[in-house]
Amino acid sequence: MRIALVCPYDFAAPGGVVSHITHLSGELEARGHTVKILAPASKESLITQHNLIAIGRPVPVPSNGSVARISLSLWRERTVKSVLREEAFDIIHLHEPLAPVLPLTVLYHSEAVNVGTFHSYSERTYRYRMSRHVLQPLWDKLDVRIAVSAPAMHYISRVFPGDYRIIPNGLDVDYFAQDVPPFDAFNDDKLNILFVGRLEKRKGLRYLLEAFGRLKWDYPYLRLIVVGPGSPGKECFQIMAERNLQDVVFVGGVHRDALRRYFRTAHIFCAPSLGKESFGIVVGEAMASGKPIVASNIAGYASIMTDGQEGFLVPPKDSHALALALERLVLDPGLRSRMGEDGRITAQNYRWGHVADQVEACYQEAVGKVLVRQ
Repeated sequence: MRIALVCPYDFAAPGGVVSHITHLSGELEARGHTVKILAPASKESLITQHNLIAIGRPVPVPSNGSVARISLSLWRERTVKSVLREEAFDIIHLHEPLAPVLPLTVLYHSEAVNVGTFHSYSERTYRYRMSRHVLQPLWDKLDVRIAVSAPAMHYISRVFPGDYRIIPNGLDVDYFAQDVPPFDAFNDDKLNILFVGRLEKRKGLRYLLEAFGRLKWDYPYLRLIVVGPGSPGKECFQIMAERNLQDVVFVGGVHRDALRRYFRTAHIFCAPSLGKESFGIVVGEAMASGKPIVASNIAGYASIMTDGQEGFLVPPKDSHALALALERLVLDPGLRSRMGEDGRITAQNYRWGHVADQVEACYQEAVGKVLVRQ
């Protein structure tokens, strides 16, 4: 089949949806399909994706407590129509199909079989409710609808009720499970707690810093490694200054190969996000790396891990509970090892091959629905 994977986000910027589409493309091509990726791109020269068709220039737009880099190029409609006509896709698989502007434009002009995957989660649905009447005809054009988790399905179905298939994000399990060397700079007698994520408020770093401050006094051999782009922000700097926190290392954004080594360097992984996570890819990567986890008990994380099995789930914004859970793992190497191994087992459920099997089945289902209508 000739398949289009449509992404609303800047394909030159790292992110969960971009990663999802990249891996899914590879799996589908390995199965003999012809795949093209349609996405905006800010730096085409830096993108190695061989099958990308870049459409539109992305701009930063506040979204769901973060910043989404999407294209608002309404004048690209002619380009979209030309690409769809020349490529003659059998399947158009839109990721965040109701996101502006590229997915909406492609869906509007599509004459192919349409599949949509919804990735986002939020407690509030006002964005969809405000535009429901405009978006309803486009939602109706989707022959099969997918959500990456139960929380993501609950979010979209509150405004657009209907049948959804839950197919999770995939994980490159073997990549993160490889026995790569830890970083020499952190391979000493200290115990490393790892945070990975963009340095924005919704990722909850300030609460981890507060918890680390509680623990550091009693366990001076602890170290916190913070991996991710951005600035920690005024609140985080204030916490570190007031408590004179030592052994907090900010390494910035890193390449995927380096991220794998940071997971190997860590003894404990911590994800203190405040919410708005539909799945939690980074938690899955930590599990594939065999690391015990302390994470916020939010919908996206609770959908991929079980409290007391791969790690501990604690209330968000609760630095005291976060410190207590971290302390249990700090003091018990055996527990760290057991939870890390349980995480490796759980991560097997999210192998890309398994995910691609389910996506292919959805494609066949969508084709069948169209044939019945005809």
